Amino acid sequence: MDACTNNFINKLLFAILSIIIGGISLGELVNFITPFHKKAKREYLPRMMDEKAKCMVIAKQYEFDYWDGDRRYGYGGYTYRPGYFEPMAKQLIEKYKLTNSPKTKILDVGCGKAFLLFEIHKLLPKANVVGFDISKHGLAGAQDEIKKDLFIHKAQDPYPFKDKEFDLIISLGTLHNLQIFDLKKALKEIERVGKKKYIMVESFRNEQELFNLQCWALTCESFFTPEAWVWIYKEFGCDCDYEFIYFE
Repeated sequence: MDACTNNFINKLLFAILSIIIGGISLGELVNFITPFHKKAKREYLPRMMDEKAKCMVIAKQYEFDYWDGDRRYGYGGYTYRPGYFEPMAKQLIEKYKLTNSPKTKILDVGCGKAFLLFEIHKLLPKANVVGFDISKHGLAGAQDEIKKDLFIHKAQDPYPFKDKEFDLIISLGTLHNLQIFDLKKALKEIERVGKKKYIMVESFRNEQELFNLQCWALTCESFFTPEAWVWIYKEFGCDCDYEFIYFE
């Protein structure tokens, strides 16, 4: 079975699942970040055996060690690479029909250093890009051109925006770091302020991927299968496009 056929079957299965569990389909399963995720090499057992509990405590501070400290605490150095996220930015612009206009507004929930937002800004300089994160170090590492549009905020707290203010909300690798009660709050706010939404979280399809995820994840609080995530989006009323990254 080739990749295109497999992708089509996956989308069909998730569409059917959405109908079964909620009567109305969600958005669609997309494939934006997965190619980037698969480029990284990971040693799962060494991560688990390297004082992981202590490393988790440090990682969950989401400051220097998480972004730019030793790999055992997080990214191991997350720096801007010109053009790296440009292909994904172009995909988002095309998919969600974003235009180079002051009326266009994009929000990144848990933007970190906002490198993807910056690539969108370069392609759509007249559009309004906004992002927030809980990490002071992360936001300080953003490109100067968009720093004024970034601020400290928790994903689960009420957003200081009007209903349906944003043409697109994106959230990549953030929401699985919330416990279920905070996840509900975040999804409801994302649905409230966004016209279109795209969310990516970590997930697993079998026991091996669950084991690998548990070995690797330093900040994850919500470990769910794709089916469970779809149920959660539907149950909490967030009509979003969605993507899952797996630890194979």
